[in-house]
Amino acid sequence: MTRLDEASTAGGLDPHAEEVASAADCSGPRTLLLESRDVPLGGVRAMSVRRSLPQRELPLVGAWCFLDRFGPQETRMRVEPHPHIGLQTVTWPYLGEVRHRDTVASDVVVRRGALNLMTSGAGIAHSEYSVGEDATPLDALQLWVALPESRRHGPPAFEQHAVLPDVQLEALAGDPGSATVVMGELAGTPSPASTYTPIVGAELRIPAGSSVRVPLNPAWEHALIAVEGEVATASVTLDTSHLLYLGLRRDDVVIDSAAGATLFLLGGEPFEDDIVMWWNFVARSHEEIADARAAWEAEGSADAATIEAPRFGRVVDHGDERIPAPPLPAVRLTRRRRRV
Repeated sequence: MTRLDEASTAGGLDPHAEEVASAADCSGPRTLLLESRDVPLGGVRAMSVRRSLPQRELPLVGAWCFLDRFGPQETRMRVEPHPHIGLQTVTWPYLGEVRHRDTVASDVVVRRGALNLMTSGAGIAHSEYSVGEDATPLDALQLWVALPESRRHGPPAFEQHAVLPDVQLEALAGDPGSATVVMGELAGTPSPASTYTPIVGAELRIPAGSSVRVPLNPAWEHALIAVEGEVATASVTLDTSHLLYLGLRRDDVVIDSAAGATLFLLGGEPFEDDIVMWWNFVARSHEEIADARAAWEAEGSADAATIEAPRFGRVVDHGDERIPAPPLPAVRLTRRRRRV
């Protein structure tokens, strides 16, 4: 999804803000509780999201560079075709149904229990509509994964996985917990989804009255968000309005829940490079961002038919409707280092 002020929807960046990330070193374990911020998206949808990444102190967790939760809310989603470069979009629904269409001819319904993974490579465009004409309950996580140099210039792709592996989580007290491995690998169990850097994305479920151990790769950095409920972990209380950054060199994390909770774990090997993020684009320089913006605008112009090899293409079953790119900021996009 994309953030576009009055033409916006959940899942992108403020088009007038300079959003930059860094692969700066993290030296060890952290217990850093960071507040998620509410982002009103405006427009006829009147949607809002809760944004946990990027943070000024923490622009990346492994290759994870963006995390929004849209919902729970009742709304009519209408996200017209818009572009992406240099990233994967990871959509993990909790409530409602959304129709996804893109420029590699995908036309699928996104619903609870299925991972929807779009790999932009050098360029892709897609749209997202809630199913039906009336406002409907919606709730989902949408995350972005920055693509490494070896994949970011490649072809676009889309995949949907309705069957994902589960892992039992050891109980130190009470009943065992469970985890669905959405992306990458947890406790030696891999997801079938395509990944291009060492990574983990997993939904954790903690039974009421239980204390559960979640195994971690000590060479990776990790973070947690609470989706439902409240937990005690790493000497802090984590609720749905915060992200907990755990840093590196942890073999595990113990999570206690009095009433039961659902969380999402994200992590991975510290990313290979610094990245520049703006609007729906992940790149390495201001020039790459400007080139992608110019290509998207050219494909929406009166001369679009003369472009021999469009970078983004046309979204299946759409006409000329599309979201125009916002203007670039008046200053050069520069990189911003993490502060933790």
